[in-house]
Amino acid sequence: MRPHKFTMEQIIKILAEADLPGTSVSSVARKYGINVNTIYRWRQKYKGLSSSEAKRLKVLEEENLRLKRLLAEKELEIQALTDIIKKTSEQGGDKIAYPKSPYSL
Repeated sequence: MRPHKFTMEQIIKILAEADLPGTSVSSVARKYGINVNTIYRWRQKYKGLSSSEAKRLKVLEEENLRLKRLLAEKELEIQALTDIIKKTSEQGGDKIAYPKSPYSL
């Protein structure tokens, strides 16, 4: 099956339809061209959420992912700077020549 991108409203609607009495999950999955396991996964993730709450959850997950990436980048920068400091201190860090400021007396 080819992957679909469903909006939160569509996912909530599909889950509500799958929960109706007299309908089977497999028939709903077939109707929308998705895997049965997808419906069960969505149920687990969005169980009891309204459409607006599900949207908010998605926004928070995206923000969390962005912040995790930002943290990883900063940790890499810190590690690189720490390595540079160690190298310079091993090579006699006292002898590092810093440029003079034109404003110093």
